[in-house]
Amino acid sequence: MKRTDLTEKLLDIKREKGWTWKYICEKVGGYSEVLIVGAILGQMKLTKPQAANAGELFGLSKSETAMLNEVPMRGMPMPPTDPLIYRFFELVMVNGPAWKALIEEEYGDGIMSAIDFDMVMERLPNPKGDRVKITMSGKFLPYKYYGASGNVPEYGFKEG
Repeated sequence: MKRTDLTEKLLDIKREKGWTWKYICEKVGGYSEVLIVGAILGQMKLTKPQAANAGELFGLSKSETAMLNEVPMRGMPMPPTDPLIYRFFELVMVNGPAWKALIEEEYGDGIMSAIDFDMVMERLPNPKGDRVKITMSGKFLPYKYYGASGNVPEYGFKEG
């Protein structure tokens, strides 16, 4: 079985049972909803205890349960064609240069980690239409300058 086949099986079961993502996340437990849903959709991996919980919930075989604990092939073709996902891509294309400039001015030469990373999604009621609030928090990782010697800084920390 391929990971994409398992994803389709899990989505079929979710539909047949009428489960919500919230319900599945409560039963699997342990991490944010974004990470658990990402794992069910084949983009993240679950820990062994979480995979066991998911396996029991979905009635999976031993090998299917083990697959939920394997590192997946992540990503999708670019640019994305789904309108909602494309809007996130558009946010990065339009705002990315400003985010980069502001992060570099505040922290120095480096990146915001997408691995040492947290994300929370909230619904904000609004009389003009509810709003989606996404909070992202990634560890700042300074670039390392290889071959640094003497008084040359090894990392791209913000210079004073």
